[in-house]
Amino acid sequence: MTKTGSKSDAEFALTAADSERLLVQLNAAVKDARRGHRVEVLAAISVELSPTVDPSALVVASRIGDEPWFCFEQPERDRTALAALGCATSLEGSGGDRFEQAAELWNDLARSARCDVRSAIAGSGPVAVGGFAFADDGGSAPHWAGFAASALLLPEVSICRRGDEISMTLSAVVSADDDPEQVAARLANRAASLQHRPLPLLDPDPSQHGRVVGTMPPEHYEEAVAAAVARIDRSELEKIVLAREVQVHSAQSFSAAAIFGVLREVFGGCHVFAVGRGEQTLVAASPELLVRREGMRAATLALAGSTRRSADPAVDSHLGEQLLRSAKDREEQEIVVRRIVQTLQPLSVWVAAPDEPVIAQMANIQHLATPIRAQLRDPISVIELAGALHPTPAVGGEPHHLAAPLIPAFEGLDRGWYAGPVGWSDLNGDGEFCVALRCALLGGNIARCYAGVGVVSGSDPAAELAETEVKLAALLPLLAS
Repeated sequence: MTKTGSKSDAEFALTAADSERLLVQLNAAVKDARRGHRVEVLAAISVELSPTVDPSALVVASRIGDEPWFCFEQPERDRTALAALGCATSLEGSGGDRFEQAAELWNDLARSARCDVRSAIAGSGPVAVGGFAFADDGGSAPHWAGFAASALLLPEVSICRRGDEISMTLSAVVSADDDPEQVAARLANRAASLQHRPLPLLDPDPSQHGRVVGTMPPEHYEEAVAAAVARIDRSELEKIVLAREVQVHSAQSFSAAAIFGVLREVFGGCHVFAVGRGEQTLVAASPELLVRREGMRAATLALAGSTRRSADPAVDSHLGEQLLRSAKDREEQEIVVRRIVQTLQPLSVWVAAPDEPVIAQMANIQHLATPIRAQLRDPISVIELAGALHPTPAVGGEPHHLAAPLIPAFEGLDRGWYAGPVGWSDLNGDGEFCVALRCALLGGNIARCYAGVGVVSGSDPAAELAETEVKLAALLPLLAS
């Protein structure tokens, strides 16, 4: 593998030694399948790439047709990035046990995998990437086609980066009838065909501005908040999160790659991702980590309560101080922290959460945030942890079993993957999932943006509507310009 940083056609072609390594793994995998050990066996190798490679740009430039693609970055966290292309196998499901289904399918592949991975970077080697809808049966609306209730996949090509270390993995799932040399040639050709050029720039037409349309009138949202507050005041539930959808209709098709590029520049501390399925792409700059697993350690972030930012440092600081002192926002935050801790305790040796929240600041908004850590008792996978935690009261409600049926009734929309977990897992069950917030579903010249707020006792409908506008401001200026 050349590491010169040149952009020749052969930049990503496998060396003779790497091709031999790949064939060794594929031969072993096919033999395992023929011996009846498994119907299908995963085989993979990893190779080092030049530190000049941009994983997401590589994936965007190399996509063929409508094949699935995935980019997941947190730039301010040591340039962490994972990008993936193609599909070696799909892990889909639905229903109340969809997380368990996905975890078992992935664990089944992992147990028999034949891999030659020579990198210790998190995310190197074969990975399952994708996400889950908010609801067990979510994503049934036509515009969510391709985004199943549970939709992870093993990509053919994945590239991970941490600091200046970059690794590429080529993966295949083979059966007894496969010819190892043919599969090896196919993967080698795919590697050689990869292209590396910068992400496209956002180039809006100055004479055309997007038309912003609320799926429901603002009055409908305020009425829903008022009805939810009435139920809370009757002690039917503690909290419920209600979202709204705003559409942007553009004169030209949206460039998901260009929008992703802007988001990672502006929101470097967030989990910035793009998940492409066919002609649709979900893009986001999410501030909320649902769960990260590294060995027997797990981490999550309780995030609830928010206010705007100000260009004036003194005003900005004052707004943050007001948020810290807000009884309503502190109550909302405490509900989220309590549920997360209660969920993790049976799975952990210990769970640690600070007594007081801190202010987490993004480009256009600031939140109350409580980082929570846990030492796991058993090696439960990151997919199973995501299933145990989702949905937290930060995006659902408390108690969840009472809030869940009320959410679609109040909102009048199919959330699809909005507020669902998006992320990845490696063969060891390590990985991370964030919550799909500050997101937009792009399809052709229509972008569907989503934002929600936590409704508790004392919530004011007009103020909650205004808070959704602040959250929508993460994407609307990019989409409507």
